[in-house]
Amino acid sequence: MIHISGEQVVAALDYSLLIDALRRMFLSNYTMPVRHHHFYRTDKDIENTLILMPAWNDDYLGIKQVVVAPANNDKKLPAIHASYTLLDVRTGVPLAHLDAAQLTSRRTACTSALAASYLAREDAASLLVVGSGKVAHHLVQAHATVRPYKHIMVWTRDMHKSQAFVDQLAAEGYSVDVAENLEEAAREADVISCATLSPSPLIKGAWLKPGTHLDLIGSHMPKTREADDEAIRRSNVFVDSREGALHETGELAIPIANGVFDPKDVQADIVALCKRAHIGRITPNEITLFKSAGLAIEDLAAALLAYESVAG
Repeated sequence: MIHISGEQVVAALDYSLLIDALRRMFLSNYTMPVRHHHFYRTDKDIENTLILMPAWNDDYLGIKQVVVAPANNDKKLPAIHASYTLLDVRTGVPLAHLDAAQLTSRRTACTSALAASYLAREDAASLLVVGSGKVAHHLVQAHATVRPYKHIMVWTRDMHKSQAFVDQLAAEGYSVDVAENLEEAAREADVISCATLSPSPLIKGAWLKPGTHLDLIGSHMPKTREADDEAIRRSNVFVDSREGALHETGELAIPIANGVFDPKDVQADIVALCKRAHIGRITPNEITLFKSAGLAIEDLAAALLAYESVAG
């Protein structure tokens, strides 16, 4: 078994290559059980979460193991630690162990970009990225792979973080502006991509102009969301998976509870978009929304890309 470091994962997971790998995976035959959540209490009576995310195809089986330890913030440690194990599906022989931090953030951003390739207007010219975390740091690069944006903006609550983010992107060759006012930036943007841990809505539906594509990533619990009921009401909603997006995220669970959204109104999932079972965006003026909850099969696609790059 080989170990694939975070640096090797970064080198292997080129945004364009990863978007193509995700599309191919969604078009292929695979099995993806519902992720497992296990809750346990530490000796300090703090509840941690163990998440297991398995997926397999005819050749490979992969398992991502995630531990969420919220009290780590007090210790100046990351709240989430993740690793990935890739095995031969026939023999069960372990093939590789991967650092899953970069793998997860890159595959998440690239899945959103893949969805945007079907849902954002072909002439989309302005992109707004909201957030400054690990996933947000890949959204500009991923989205710019599928649309030739002329104006890219970044907004975070902390202006110092915004400037540092913009400076990093400039070093990578991207021309990006700091958005000082979120509402003004959201009203201008053709595509808005959010990856925050905000417990309450940041994006208001009233701000969305006709033709906007809204990409929502950050909310991963039933009581938190990044966009309000009006944003959901005005949008044609697409998801990575109905099971995850409808039940695990407040983005849709809260509007459903409020009677604003009917689960039957989900237009399609990412697999249907890739298979062209649903055309995606139909009119220039419709507002589209993609809600990502994260899928184990996305991890497998990224892990295989990294493994093939390193192992040859």
